[in-house]
Amino acid sequence: MTDHAPQFAATALPETAPPAASRVEHGPAPFAALDLGTNNCRLLMAAPTSSGFRVVDSFSRIVRLGEGLANTGRLAEPAMERAAAALRACADKLARRQVRRLEAVATEACRRAENGPAFLARITAETGLRLRVISAREEAELAMESCAPLLEAGDRRALLFDIGGGSTEIAWIRVPADGVPELIGYVSLPLGVVTLAERAGNSCFTEHGFFEVVDEVAAYLARFDQVHRIGQEIRAGGVRLMGTSGTVTTLAGVAMALPRYRRPLVDGKTLDCEAADLALGDLFALGREGLAAHPCVGPERVEFVLPGCAVYAAIRRVWPTPRLTVADRGLREGMLTRMIRAERGGRRRAR
Repeated sequence: MTDHAPQFAATALPETAPPAASRVEHGPAPFAALDLGTNNCRLLMAAPTSSGFRVVDSFSRIVRLGEGLANTGRLAEPAMERAAAALRACADKLARRQVRRLEAVATEACRRAENGPAFLARITAETGLRLRVISAREEAELAMESCAPLLEAGDRRALLFDIGGGSTEIAWIRVPADGVPELIGYVSLPLGVVTLAERAGNSCFTEHGFFEVVDEVAAYLARFDQVHRIGQEIRAGGVRLMGTSGTVTTLAGVAMALPRYRRPLVDGKTLDCEAADLALGDLFALGREGLAAHPCVGPERVEFVLPGCAVYAAIRRVWPTPRLTVADRGLREGMLTRMIRAERGGRRRAR
C-alpha cells in the first residue's frame, strides 16, 4: 500500500465568473492553482475576498494521464499528449491574465510513473509551467483545508475520503472545539476509478464483480480502522463523514434528482446515507447506456462511476454513519486558501 494523504483547506464557496478576454482587468490580480491528476487536469483562478475568494476563471478536462500505468509503470504516449494539450490550454489562459501567484502540482500518476519526471520536464519546456509532484501527506492536508469550512459545531472528528483516479485517500481528522482541524492519520489505497476500471473492466457492471471490488477495498479500510478505532468513535457520536470526488458528487446529484449537475446545490450538502445508498442502487441498475445518458454522468465518465461507487460502498460497510457531507472542492481550493493566507500573513508581519 502506498502512503498517501488527503488534503484539507478552509475556503469560502467559490462563485464562477466568465473568463476575461485580455489582460485588462478590474480589481486585484488573481491567484491560480493547477492540479494534474491521474484522470483530470484542472485550473482555478480566484481573487481574494474578505471571506475567502471569488473564482474568476476555471478549466477542467478529463485527460486519463494514468491510463495503462498500473500495468506498465510508465505514462503512455497518448495519455501524455492528452495531458500536454490540456496543460497548453491552461498556459494560454494564464498568459491572458496578470496572475499574482501560481501553484501547479501533480499527484498520483506522476508520483508512480517511471517517466513522470521526464514528462514534467517536457511540459516545462513546451509551456513554461513548472509542476511540483506533491506527497501523499500534502495532498491530504490540502483536501482537509478545503473541506474544513463544512465542519459544524458538535463535530469531534471527521473522516474525509477522496476517490481519485489512481488512488483513494482517507483522512482521519481531530476537530478541536476552539482550534483548526488536525490530521490524526491518513492512508492512500492504490485503488482509484481509473485503475479499477482498467482492471475490473466490465465486471463492475455485474453484481459479482462489483462486490469483489467492495470486498477488496473494505479489507484495506479495516486495517486502517484497527489502528485508529474509527468505528468505535463513530458509535460514540460526533464524527462527520465527508466525501470529495466525482463519485460522491454524482451520488448527490442522483439522490437530489437534479435535472443536470449544479455545483452550488451539491457542494456542502449533507445527505442521509440511506438516500445516497439508494442513488448508488439506481446508478447500478442503469447499466452502461443508461449511465451515458444520465445528466449527472455522461459518456466520458461511464467507465468510472461504478468502480467509484464500489469504493464508496466499502467505506459505508466499514464505517456506517447516518449522514454524508458532500464536497465539490479539493486540491485547487486548498492551494488557493494557502496562498491567500500566506500573503495576508506576510502583510501582517510587515506591519
